[in-house]
This record gives sequence, structure tokens and C-alpha cells, in this order.
Amino acid sequence: MTSPIQTLEQHLLIALDPPPAETRRLFHGRGRCWPGLEQITVDWLQGVLSVALFRELPPEQLTELEAMLRRLAEGPAWHGQAILLQHRYLPDSPGQWLLGEPCVQREVVEDGLTYLLDLGVRQNTGLFLDMRHGRRWVREQAAGKRVLNLFAYTCGFSVAAIAGGAEQVVNLDMAKSALARGRDNHRLNRHDASRVAYLGHELFKSWGKVRKYGPYDLIIIDPPTFQRGSFVLTQDYAKILRRLPELLAAGGTVLACVNDPGVGAQFLLDGMAEQAPQLRFVERLDNPPEFPDIDPEGGLKALVFVAA
Repeated sequence: MTSPIQTLEQHLLIALDPPPAETRRLFHGRGRCWPGLEQITVDWLQGVLSVALFRELPPEQLTELEAMLRRLAEGPAWHGQAILLQHRYLPDSPGQWLLGEPCVQREVVEDGLTYLLDLGVRQNTGLFLDMRHGRRWVREQAAGKRVLNLFAYTCGFSVAAIAGGAEQVVNLDMAKSALARGRDNHRLNRHDASRVAYLGHELFKSWGKVRKYGPYDLIIIDPPTFQRGSFVLTQDYAKILRRLPELLAAGGTVLACVNDPGVGAQFLLDGMAEQAPQLRFVERLDNPPEFPDIDPEGGLKALVFVAA
């Protein structure tokens, strides 16, 4: 009988022959399509194979996983330099380098744009790969527009918007260190710094600053599920939606996102209908094919609305 780790090995052998030219998720166990692998993801970071464990594995399965990864690196399909095993279930999400020299920062490319990632030193790398289609959509929509990027994190949407010809992007996030990485990402892509603004503030205390740069042709809302002391998705999302009419330009567009497996797209549809009925639903963006999910409502929800 094939073990879950053997199933993962076969998947990776196919995914790495040849390896993707750009950064990609290679295996998404969290979509629950492969029994026994629900807490494992594998990303290709252009030379680094990054394996994340979201729950502690039984010792024998962890030993099997590590042996499989080392075996993979000895095979003909291997074209990488390092393998990182990240224990996401532990405080600070420590990284364990199974192969190669540790590299805490790495430049990667997505859709021709460059991003600087952190490897094995904090919970997230700095780029959520399931939002690839969302960033591409923003790039396609951004020409000549004024863009507001709420919960901007490391400014991935901003990089995509400026690459797409946005007139101005305003990034708001309370984490100033994340915005600093956003500046790095724009510099890596040689973008005009005068077209990008950064607001290192808590959103609900900063509506005046946000309005000062508006009105906006495109607003992106991509919040965390929970941010201690500042944001709880199911309680606070409505407060943002009700502000949209005063922030949007006539005919403006909103990309509203939720990435909580327990919160479906209907949450956004109902919330928008109640808080900002002037906006009509247009479409839900497809998630990248490398993020299969047994439940369509379990993965990322990225919905487009347009002001009447």
C-alpha cells in the first residue's frame, strides 16, 4: 500500500520534471485532496524547495518525509540548491535546512515581477502564492488608475498595479516592517517611487489619511482573518465595506478577498449588499490550478464589485 509520503514523492517528481521557471506552489495538501497530507505544502522558490508543516507529524512520518526529500535531491529531476523544512505549527515557525546553505532572503519571480522573500525566519515568506491570479488581474486593470491597497503587507498588489501602469498606489498596513519590504519590492522592479505612498497606520484610526489621497478607481481589500487588537474578519469587515462609497470614484472597482476556510464567498456578497448596495457583484476570480480544494469555499475567495 502506498504511504502518503510516497504519494507526495510521486507528485514532486512530476512537478519538478522540469521545475517551474517562476516561483510556484508544487503541492497543496491543505486543500484536503490527498488523505494523510492535509498539513503539508511544498513551494518551488526557484532553487529552494520549501516544505511547510502546519501540524506536527508523527516521528516515523517525519523521518520518512526527511528521507524522501533527501532522496529527491539525489535524483535526476533535482535542479535545486537547497531544501527548507518549516515547522509552521511551532512558535516563530522555525526553519530547518535539510540541504544546501541557509539563505534567509531570496529573490523570486512571478509573472515577470521580482519579489524579495524571507525564508525560514518568520511565519510567512512575504508573498502569498494563491493570490497570483489576483495580482495578475490588478495588473491588467490598473492602467491610469488611482489604487488603494488595504492590508497591503509587502505590497504585492502595489507592485502589480504599478507594473500595469497605475497612476498612484496608496498602501496601508499597520506593520511598518512589511511596508519597508514593499519598498524593497518596488525598488527591485525599478518602479517610480513617486507613484507609491505608504501609510503605516491602523485602518480604523486612519480614514482621514486614506480619504486625503482619494477618490480611488480601484480598492483592494485583502485582510488577515485575525490581527490582535485591530481586526477580526467576521466583526470588522463590514466597517470597511460601508466606507467604500465615500472612497470610490464614480464607476470604481473593488477587489474584496477572504482567505478563511470557514468563511465562504456569500459572506462578502451579503456584506456588500447590506453595507454598500451601490456596488454590484461582477465576478469571482479563479484560484491558480496548483491550489485544488475539496471544497470550493475552502480556498481563497477574491470577488470583484463595481460601483453603479
